[in-house]
Amino acid sequence: MSKSRTIGWVLVIAAVGAASYFGWQKHTSNQQAIEAAQKRSAQRPAVPVKISPVEKADFPVYLTGLGTVQAFNTVQVRTRVDGQITRIAFKEGQFVKAGDTLVEIDPRPYQATLDQAKAKKAQDEANLANANLDLQRTTRLGEFATRQQLDTQRSTVAQLTAQISADEAAIFNAQTQVDYTTVKSPIDGIVGLRLVDIGNIVNASAQTGIVTITQIEPITVIFTAPEDQLPDIKAALAVAPPKTIALTTDGKRVLSTGTLALINNQVDTSSGTVRLKAVFDNKDHALWPGQSVSTRLLVRTLKDATVVPDDAVQHGTDGLYAYSVNHENKAELRKIKVSQSIDGKSVIDEGLSPGQQVITAGQYKVSPGTQVTTAVASSDPSQSKVAQE
Repeated sequence: MSKSRTIGWVLVIAAVGAASYFGWQKHTSNQQAIEAAQKRSAQRPAVPVKISPVEKADFPVYLTGLGTVQAFNTVQVRTRVDGQITRIAFKEGQFVKAGDTLVEIDPRPYQATLDQAKAKKAQDEANLANANLDLQRTTRLGEFATRQQLDTQRSTVAQLTAQISADEAAIFNAQTQVDYTTVKSPIDGIVGLRLVDIGNIVNASAQTGIVTITQIEPITVIFTAPEDQLPDIKAALAVAPPKTIALTTDGKRVLSTGTLALINNQVDTSSGTVRLKAVFDNKDHALWPGQSVSTRLLVRTLKDATVVPDDAVQHGTDGLYAYSVNHENKAELRKIKVSQSIDGKSVIDEGLSPGQQVITAGQYKVSPGTQVTTAVASSDPSQSKVAQE
């Protein structure tokens, strides 16, 4: 029994010794691995990235949409008299002003009517002069003229006076017809394609016009907005006409800047949108009737907002995040919340503070704690070089 117990203790001591030896070997290996990793980390070159500062600035909040340009006024020019066109005084696509001559129609038949009316008036004036003389003679006769003769002569004078008034009205009407033979532009605008040629006979009763004129200075854009944005739009309109920007349909180039003029008097229940109308001076004719544009309506401005470039905002499985660079030039992952974004800038509600530096390029090579070397893009867009920090 004594001998067996001794053998057991020897086995236990041997096992403990073996375990201690292997534990010491594992600890030594782990320590060596950690030291090797630290050496490799120390020898690993810093990752080059581009950074941008987190800024505090006023941030405009725009409501974006799509719209269609409409002429402020559109007039289809028609003739008001019948006749043959003898002259066309405009070129297609020409800018004309109100009162400019567009077309001339043969005036001779209407001029003849005018001359006839003038001659009739001259004849009636001569008859009136003679009737006045007869009335004067009848009046001087006194008791030698009957009362009937005197009344008859006075009536003749009154009839001829009324006839002259009718002649004047006929002359005015004939002169108006002559004036109508010269068709003039009623508004300032651009003339379109000509619908008639010299020598054509035009009629006042015809539905086909001579040309269409569209007023483009100023011009309007009709666009829509969701009905849930109505309170913000009405609040902005109550203060002053909100700024409205018209851009190309891809949103890359600004065409013109104007102001919101009105909100339509009802919401379209089928789409849940309301129509808006903005007015633009359009002095450079950048907007054209029928053109499709993108629109931006300024509804409010966020004061002293925390703003970063859109390139700094990254999308992850847990939401949005950005990498900031600390004073040791190491990357730090920060979860953020974004409330607004436009024109390459985003408003940060949580996660970043003004004055910090965020990585805007090279994030795919970065992980938390990565040593980085930073480059800041030049503020001058004409320079493509970056300054190394």
